[in-house]
Amino acid sequence: MQSPLLTTERLILRSLALEDAPHVLRIRSDDRVNKYLDRPKASSIEDALVFIRKIQAADEGIYWAISLKDNNTLIGTACFWNIVIEKKSGEIGYELHPDYQGKGIMQEAITAVIKYGFETAGFNIITALPSPDNEKSVRLLERNNFVRDINFEYISKEESDNQVGYILKKIPGQ
Repeated sequence: MQSPLLTTERLILRSLALEDAPHVLRIRSDDRVNKYLDRPKASSIEDALVFIRKIQAADEGIYWAISLKDNNTLIGTACFWNIVIEKKSGEIGYELHPDYQGKGIMQEAITAVIKYGFETAGFNIITALPSPDNEKSVRLLERNNFVRDINFEYISKEESDNQVGYILKKIPGQ
């Protein structure tokens, strides 16, 4: 599925391409990135290509490659997945290579992604399931007005597993 092009002051969020394979491998093989994610570590360009092809063939989510405006190199990704049309909800996910962390890049990217989710995709609820140990991710969500789903109103206990459920509700009239 082609992801809609989003732009911010410094970033381009675009569809993932086969040419991104070396950079996907760089992120998905980095222990610092994988520390909080429940997925197999990529170990080859073929692993990256298999992942990209899987994303390109999928039609149940929206997946963006994040790059700087002055350089098309993938530095991170953002996505909506676990989309439930009946509930007008989607789960946000994101990752950023550690060389680019701490520069406000993911803040800028998820601001655009959240805006797209509410204004274009028609979501009323955006969920997130970060690892409770991933303090940077939890802070990012809280900075963007996500709140814990402590009563498991939107994210079931089974769904959350070893993660913490966060939700962001669309403000009526916006």
